[in-house]
Amino acid sequence: MLQIGDKIPALDYQLDNGNAGNLHDLLGKKCILFFYPKDSTPGCTKEACSINDHYQLLKDLGYTILGISPQNAKSKAKFKEKNHLMLDFICDEDTSICQAFGVWQEKKLYGKTYMGVVRTTFVIDESGTITHLFNKVKVATHGQDLYETLKEG
Repeated sequence: MLQIGDKIPALDYQLDNGNAGNLHDLLGKKCILFFYPKDSTPGCTKEACSINDHYQLLKDLGYTILGISPQNAKSKAKFKEKNHLMLDFICDEDTSICQAFGVWQEKKLYGKTYMGVVRTTFVIDESGTITHLFNKVKVATHGQDLYETLKEG
């Protein structure tokens, strides 16, 4: 998994609205990248809604906020509409971004082993360097936790 002090990779992406870009397009901006397992599941919905509730406060601190998971644009559009989310989402259907950040890992549930996204948030500065890493995310308060940490500078 990428760590504090690491630089983000130059990877292409597609947003839920169809726009495409490269992660290095984010250079010059402060950014929050939150990786989550799956659209419209209880924990992921709580996390996205918590961040959405603090969207304007985080934007006022100068942050661009992007959610990333392996689902397609149609899934993300439904997720956004149902939960009234202002956030933008990256569709990482081939998991290349998740793999590059090291959040695509082996997981276990009910005795079964599978590959999936480990819920993790990276905060990146204008130079593309990771400044904060949240890998013990409390979904219900994640937006508040991010804001409280980042408002200090």
